[in-house]
Amino acid sequence: MPDHHAALPLDSPDATCAFAQALAPRVQPGDTLLLSGGVGAGKTHFARCLIQALQTTPEDVPSPTFTLVQTYPGKTGEIWHADLYRVGDVLELVELGLTDAFTDAICLVEWPDRLGDLTPADALSLTFETVDASTDRAAEDRRLLHADWQNEKWTQRLKGLFHD
Repeated sequence: MPDHHAALPLDSPDATCAFAQALAPRVQPGDTLLLSGGVGAGKTHFARCLIQALQTTPEDVPSPTFTLVQTYPGKTGEIWHADLYRVGDVLELVELGLTDAFTDAICLVEWPDRLGDLTPADALSLTFETVDASTDRAAEDRRLLHADWQNEKWTQRLKGLFHD
């Protein structure tokens, strides 16, 4: 399958949230979004906005840094938000049920490099790249979002979200 790539500048946390809200109606149970980027790049902010957009009644969405996984009821099914930064062994993920959730829940995975061989082949990878703010203070909140995917379902679902 061919690899696909798109990029989108996000000028502020509000722009990141607006992108998450626009993507929300396009994801469905069985979809996995892999969220990469350095500490403070906007992964959790994006996940929080997406989860709240997927809920009938938006609720507080804390970072799952210490719990590893948080689950939420969504309009179309369960939503799993995982932060794998502290995972030492991928077997922990199997024990938590994350690999089962990949088939029937909407899964948002921060630090997906920890998944190794458990990474779903049909996942959408979203990488939040920080902009060097050392020369431009206004760049502090700007991000460049990179989207990468192999499964053709994402080609259709992402239409219109990126300035192609």
